Amino acid sequence: MSHVSFSGLAIVAAVGFGVPLLLGFLPRLKLPSVVLEIFVGVVIGPSVLGWVVVDTPIQVLSLLGLASLLFLAGLEIEVDRLGGRALQLALIGFVISLALALGVAYTLQAFGLIQTPLFVAIVLAATGLGVIIPILKDSGEISTQFGQLVVAAASISDFGTVVLLSLFFSREASSTATQIFLLGGFVVLAAMLVMVGVRGGRWNRLSDVLARLQDTTAQIRVRGAALLLVSLVAIAERFGLETILGAFIGGVILTLVDRDAALTHPQFRVKLEAIGFGLFIPVFFVASGIKFNLGALLASPSSLLQVPIYLFALLAVRGLPAGLYLSLLGTRRSIAAGLFQATSLSFIVASVQIGMELKVLTEATGAALVASALLSVLIFPLSAGLVLRGAPAEPSR
Repeated sequence: MSHVSFSGLAIVAAVGFGVPLLLGFLPRLKLPSVVLEIFVGVVIGPSVLGWVVVDTPIQVLSLLGLASLLFLAGLEIEVDRLGGRALQLALIGFVISLALALGVAYTLQAFGLIQTPLFVAIVLAATGLGVIIPILKDSGEISTQFGQLVVAAASISDFGTVVLLSLFFSREASSTATQIFLLGGFVVLAAMLVMVGVRGGRWNRLSDVLARLQDTTAQIRVRGAALLLVSLVAIAERFGLETILGAFIGGVILTLVDRDAALTHPQFRVKLEAIGFGLFIPVFFVASGIKFNLGALLASPSSLLQVPIYLFALLAVRGLPAGLYLSLLGTRRSIAAGLFQATSLSFIVASVQIGMELKVLTEATGAALVASALLSVLIFPLSAGLVLRGAPAEPSR
């Protein structure tokens, strides 16, 4: 058996522990920990100090972190809110975003900055649901009409971009028709799992056993969630689809099946978040920083120039469709919604890694996209908060 070193993983774990602890001592510094985790990863990685490289232990935990991140993002989708006017506006806004993103991407291709405009367009159309949900919760806006519209739009954006990426840029894609067939089969399978889960939840004996074992060393609900996550990731891979689709849909399925969480097992999702954000997800973000090719970004002025271009593109592609909300929210809240929708990080980081593996993105373009995503998390939510301060209070729904 070949020797496996855990020294690099120990440094990554130290970063994952130290960054939020440091920010805890600086409460006035409104900096998301994921941004600093990626930044420190860049510093300790080959681009700067060279202390750590992504070896086997880091790679495995990083992959689990990506799967956990998408799984928890799927859990954040509140299906009950995706209806009526909010759903209609979210869908129209996403279509507009895709059209704008395609226009931007093909313009960039015309100037010789990118080679695969469709891939870049999908990346630009994403919103960081996992980033904006905590901000909306902390600000008390999550239950307002404004919060519901932002969550609905982000949910549609996250789901749509994950599906589109899997459809057009799967590692094993042979043709679009084949991918549509496989994707349809995967969705049917997911729907069957939802039906089985809902019917199983109505079986009193099963419910009693789950309730008895959920807080023992069996942690049966957590194990069931882990089984669902790993199974769907494996099935998606088997279908020739991106594994992130399996992870994301796993979270959505659990949301649909687990409708009484607050009544019978209020700590279940807290446990899932503890495992994800406490162990796997920090490794993913720090490892993303370690993989970040700073040299490619700084190699030429044209590479560095791409960063503000992509940042502006995110604002235009996801921010402009918020003009649809003017009649419902007014000017200030619509502007704030656009800024929240333009915030993106997790999907961009994940898709950039996929794009570079598939050779549809250059190192420079990938680095510029990640850098612009980091800036979006730093700038847009803070700007949205400043805009909301001048807006009249909106009652919770």
